Amino acid sequence: MAYVAPNNMIGEYTVNVALSGTSATSLLSNAASSGRVFKVLSIVAANVDGTNAVDCTVSVYTNGAVAQGSAPSGGTAFPIASTISVPADASLVVSDTTTPIMLAANTSLGATAGAGNAITMTVTYQEYAG
Repeated sequence: MAYVAPNNMIGEYTVNVALSGTSATSLLSNAASSGRVFKVLSIVAANVDGTNAVDCTVSVYTNGAVAQGSAPSGGTAFPIASTISVPADASLVVSDTTTPIMLAANTSLGATAGAGNAITMTVTYQEYAG
C-alpha cells in the first residue's frame, strides 16, 4: 500500500446506502485504476425497523470494481463485523476514527443485512492521491 501523506488529501465524503435486500451490497469501491487510497473514518449501521433486531455484516472485498449499491463482483470477503445484531430503532458503530480502515486500489467495502429494507449504512471517508 502506498504511503499516504496528509497533504495528499483530496477530500472528505459521506455515503449513505439502504440495504434493500439480504445480498451483499457495495458501500464504497476503490477501482483498480484509481491511483487513490480511501481512509474510512466511520461506518454506522442503523436499524430502521421499529420492531425487530436485524443482523448486519460488514466486509472488505478484494475486488473494488463495482458501483455503490451493487453486489460485489467476485473477490474475497474479509468480514470486519460479522452477523452482529442491531436492535430495533438503534445504530451500531462498526468502525470510527480510532480504528480507520484503509481501502487500497481494487478493494471495496460491502455489507449484508438479515432482512431487506431494515438497515441503512453511513460511511465517512477521506480520499488521498496515491
